[in-house]
Amino acid sequence: MRRVSVAALMALSACAVGPNYHKPVLAVPASYKTDPGWVKAAPRDGAPKGEWWRDFDDPVLDGLEAEVSVNNATLAADYAAYEQAVALAREARGGLLPQIGVSASATRAAQTVRGVSAGAASAGTFEGSASWTPDIWGKIRRQVEESTAAAQISAADLANARLSAQAALADDYIELRAADEEIALYEQTVAAYEQSLRIVQNQYKAGTVPQADVLSAQVQLDGARAALINLGAARAAYEHAIAVLAGQAPEEVAIAPGKLMDKVPLAPASVPSALLERRPDIAAAERAMAEQNAAIGVAVGAYYPDISLSALAGYSADPIGGLFSASNTLWSLGVSATDTLFAGGQTHYAVQAAQYGYVAAVQTYRQTVLSAFQGVETDLSDLQVYGDEAPVQARTVADATRAAQIAQNEYLAGTVDYTTVVTAEVTLLGDEQNAITLKTNRLLAAVALYQDLGGGFEAKDLPGTEKILLGLSGAP
Repeated sequence: MRRVSVAALMALSACAVGPNYHKPVLAVPASYKTDPGWVKAAPRDGAPKGEWWRDFDDPVLDGLEAEVSVNNATLAADYAAYEQAVALAREARGGLLPQIGVSASATRAAQTVRGVSAGAASAGTFEGSASWTPDIWGKIRRQVEESTAAAQISAADLANARLSAQAALADDYIELRAADEEIALYEQTVAAYEQSLRIVQNQYKAGTVPQADVLSAQVQLDGARAALINLGAARAAYEHAIAVLAGQAPEEVAIAPGKLMDKVPLAPASVPSALLERRPDIAAAERAMAEQNAAIGVAVGAYYPDISLSALAGYSADPIGGLFSASNTLWSLGVSATDTLFAGGQTHYAVQAAQYGYVAAVQTYRQTVLSAFQGVETDLSDLQVYGDEAPVQARTVADATRAAQIAQNEYLAGTVDYTTVVTAEVTLLGDEQNAITLKTNRLLAAVALYQDLGGGFEAKDLPGTEKILLGLSGAP
């Protein structure tokens, strides 16, 4: 019965002052500029909803992501903000219902006249009262509508913050694994440079090469050692960032060294129009329009009078012993109306301000949608370009490896100087670093695409009016 009564009251918003909300229709492209046909969407009914990071097939990442929703302090604060918004919406709903109160009093008094007591007398009252301001013009319903939209905005903001935290953790994890691969590369490089230095030192002792070759080999080795140390600092910074995102102190999280994921997953990119329902930031912007539209109705409501009904019934007796006797009953009924005749244009400008607020919300929604399309287009383009570049970079590393081996052999044969060896080895190291960077960028672009496609969010999952106003269980 409670659900029906509140739903019926809210259904009367069609009769409320101010404009009724209609979601603007935006023209969206039929397909993305970068054809996502190479990212075919496969049926995924059995996949955990929203757990997009599992597509990377990394158990360590899976474990860390599971901690975000549970322990992240920022998300906990956002959830509290959502609960606060829900409480405010329910507070606004209370204005639709009558206020009922009760009061009771009892007194005992005595009087002395010229030293002679006139005796003591008791008196008492017991009264029940009720008052109600019928929402004839729909002002209160617009306030409830506005507060409900605000709660839905908060729910969408929470979903967006959760997705952002999950994506940030995935990014930091990928960067940490990239640092691990670079550390392993530099460890191999240092070992190779140490071997080269020993060879050059032996040849210098034999008098077959100048001392400059020894110094060149030493400088090259020292540079690689310094870079290796610096990579350790970068890795620690990523590990600390991951700990905080997982809601833990940095000293509590230690991630063993590992490799970058071999798999670069491709999120299924559906038609652009679906993006409007799958991005939490777009959902928040759309609900902001509804909130601002309701605010117009709230402002317009100030033009109309407030009509209040009141009733009182109870007992009053002296002496108190007969308080609840039918002969001691009292009652009253009342009606009052109040209206502002002159307010210096305040109501007019309040309405005007609310109207401009709605216009601003519409433009913000439009810009949010355009930015979302931009993000997906960029992600698709990046993934396509990086995918085309990967085999080229692999051939480059293979060629540089062969060139370094040839240079080393020719140096040992005495046909080239050590500068040729250094140049070939520096080129190889740079190409191997570029290969790691390219793989990292491909993985980061994959994360960005999952995030820009909403990470499994759907606008229909936002809490509805009944859930917000009736206190139905379940977090957004």
